[in-house]
Amino acid sequence: MQRKLKEESVIFISVLKWILLATAVGAIVGVSTTLFVKSLNFGAGLAARYDYFFVLMPLGLLASVLIIKYLFPQAAGHGANMVISSIHKNDGKIKPLVIPVEFVRTFITLSTGGSAGKEGPSAQIGAGLASLVADLLRFDGSDRRKLVICGISGGFSSVFGTPLAGAIFGMEVLFVGSIRYEVLLPSFVAGIISYQVSSWMGLTYFYNPITFIPVFSEAFFIKVIIAGALFGLCSFLLVETLRLGKKASNAVRLREEYKALLAGSVLVVLSFIFSGKYNGLGLDVIQSALEGGEVPWYAFMMKSLFTSATLSFGGSGGIGTPIFFVGATAGSAFSRLLDMDPAMLSAIGFVALLAGAANTPIAASIMAVELFGAEVAPYAAVACVISYIITGHRSAYPSQVLAVKKSGSILVEVGGEVSGTKPDVEYRDRSIIGVIRHMVKKDRREGRDGP
Repeated sequence: MQRKLKEESVIFISVLKWILLATAVGAIVGVSTTLFVKSLNFGAGLAARYDYFFVLMPLGLLASVLIIKYLFPQAAGHGANMVISSIHKNDGKIKPLVIPVEFVRTFITLSTGGSAGKEGPSAQIGAGLASLVADLLRFDGSDRRKLVICGISGGFSSVFGTPLAGAIFGMEVLFVGSIRYEVLLPSFVAGIISYQVSSWMGLTYFYNPITFIPVFSEAFFIKVIIAGALFGLCSFLLVETLRLGKKASNAVRLREEYKALLAGSVLVVLSFIFSGKYNGLGLDVIQSALEGGEVPWYAFMMKSLFTSATLSFGGSGGIGTPIFFVGATAGSAFSRLLDMDPAMLSAIGFVALLAGAANTPIAASIMAVELFGAEVAPYAAVACVISYIITGHRSAYPSQVLAVKKSGSILVEVGGEVSGTKPDVEYRDRSIIGVIRHMVKKDRREGRDGP
């Protein structure tokens, strides 16, 4: 006679299973992330010894292209976007070769002055290691996807020292407007463990609690709302610059090696004209902005351009750190326009750009608490949500799946990748007055019809 397990027994076993698995993945990702980031720090320190080390940028982009084209073509693709695509299309199956190849390509790109981030490769390496664990355990389908999401969460958490935001990011970045709650527990465990392991291994993080917050007033809150809209426009600009960079690369009728040399040479010339502040990770500029220091007002536009050229013409790396650079420097520039404290607005821009460009307003709002303190968090959260909406149906991670429309008055297909969406308004009068009139009528109609 068979005995049936009670619901609570099955749930307890499941909880125990995922705590153990997420702990193992978190520890593995913490170790790999630490080694990766310390390698990048070594490369950055080497480049810092020479004033014009960025002249090697064409060779760096060329090397990155040659590695994929002639040595390991099966490891093509880079950053978190590739991981997102593998989760949606291949149940999170990632080729093991991706791990060392992505490590090497990103190190070469950033060490020679290419503009990119470190969170994408960390997430990709973490997800690749999680996929290896899934192979060993012979997991398929849902369980494999859960483990790979844990790898993303652990990589993001240990890179930036934000375990809670990293855990949410790993789930939120997959879909625009939706979160997979069944992965909540393992993502939190993987994020926390990964962060703790990296801290134990000596990885240090930047925390900058904002001490000066103006007393709440209607005028101040309105300024925060305006800033959120401006950050949304900056996010729009960044995403479109990335898209145009890829379009320009496809339009150039040259072999990939020559494209890399050409783009690298152009970036070297731009570096001599505008300085080398926009090469590499740019952490010193981010730090200066968050401390209220002076940065050029056009810095966020230059970083968008440098990053687009680097990633579109053969370089490898993530987009997260450039997003933070754009947000922090845009906040510094807008602080003069809005007459606000530059350090505070740079901190808000830091997270608001992540919310808009990555479509992750919840993770970005939590990050504001972890990095800048609870006092600035309510205002940062408002700016994050506004930036997320203003950016529209586009993303720095085009493999994201659109789960929810950002406006009921926009015609867009839900359920497909963001890269394939073609939003359009659902009425003929496209003037601002026409839009407002239509939305008011629609709200009244829906109010009469009921929810």
